[in-house]
Amino acid sequence: MGCITVGRHVKVLLVVNPFSSSVTARSRVVIRKALSGDHDVTLAETSRRGNAIRLARGAASDGADVVVALGGDGTVNEVANGLAGSDTALAVLPGGSTNVFARTLGLPNDPIECTGALLEALDAGSIRRVGLGSVNGRYFCFHVGIGYDAAVVEQVERRGSLKRWAGHPLFVYAAFATWFRHYDKDRPRFSVSYPDGHEVADGYFGICCNTNPYTFLGNRPLDIAPEAGLDRGLVMITIRSMRFTRIIGLAGRALRGGGHVAKDPSVDYRVDATKLVVASDRPFPYQVDGDFIGQVTRLELRHEPAVLDLVLPADSPA
Repeated sequence: MGCITVGRHVKVLLVVNPFSSSVTARSRVVIRKALSGDHDVTLAETSRRGNAIRLARGAASDGADVVVALGGDGTVNEVANGLAGSDTALAVLPGGSTNVFARTLGLPNDPIECTGALLEALDAGSIRRVGLGSVNGRYFCFHVGIGYDAAVVEQVERRGSLKRWAGHPLFVYAAFATWFRHYDKDRPRFSVSYPDGHEVADGYFGICCNTNPYTFLGNRPLDIAPEAGLDRGLVMITIRSMRFTRIIGLAGRALRGGGHVAKDPSVDYRVDATKLVVASDRPFPYQVDGDFIGQVTRLELRHEPAVLDLVLPADSPA
């Protein structure tokens, strides 16, 4: 558990992304007022990509006990990157369209309802040191998408003005549009290699998971890596076929859960990975925690154990 004394009045920075899908002026006021009833709260709004990293890092330097991220998964990722390695804890309030990390932790998907759960957690001192993944030096909370997955996210971000209103239907549309028009399915895009010498030479689509599920489709989790968790190494899933029937079949297996994705013959599945390298002689796209980053020819992914203090629901297992 973390270092916050049970029931203690704590110093909190509330980092708000005002552009996130479900963040409103009313929710900001209600949440700040609720947190301020028991704690010393300062509010800071982000104005551009990367801003939350600087705000979180500054809060840790100034001795804040907790930084609360109110926004989507991209905001949470930035705050985690600003706090990793420090003694300041991350707390998550869902403000995006999907909120994968908050829901994975078992938090309510409504930011105001979740504030009540956060206050209970702070009162109970429910904080645990957890592991993250890293990719080319950047931390990730739940996954890195490589190849096709990242190309889908890129298409969604190109229609960012629709994301607040369309949400999950936009992702479904982008997945089909990307498969039919925006991704090379005729030849493999990358290789994946491990320190033990194992190599996958024909990757089309990869997902490296620090937690499970991969994402949510409405209220349905896409369960692709049941072994993944905050206290274990990474799970790397490399998909070696882009046939339409294969991709639809994998989506069905993910919705069924129970480890069925690993049983597909087109999937190379590695558990508890501490390090892996994804490489190609031509650029491939990647995304981190749902944010498109760009195209590269090499990614180095690592498991970084016990690097972040995380506020968890009060009834979460220790």
